[in-house]
Amino acid sequence: MVLDETTDRVIASCFKVHKALGAGFLEKVYENALVMELERNGLTVRQQAPISVEYEGVVVGEYFADILVDERVILELKANESLSKDHEVQLVNYLAATGLDI
Repeated sequence: MVLDETTDRVIASCFKVHKALGAGFLEKVYENALVMELERNGLTVRQQAPISVEYEGVVVGEYFADILVDERVILELKANESLSKDHEVQLVNYLAATGLDI
């Protein structure tokens, strides 16, 4: 499966969950529903996937990606009215730590 097909499935799943649940729930509710939907769409999903952060070859910390899809796509869920610059920086750092692009 090519990455474009994976991201298409991810985006479609996100819209389906949002349409069904609407706004106002905690992130964990959306996360659980999205995991179900992604798996129904044939994707491999890891919830709260641990990712190590290294500095000069030494692990200096660990964070948990909300959802890791097919070991190639990180989903960081936010249940907010809008996203802040801090949210964007957080995700960029997650991508850098994993070497992933999406």
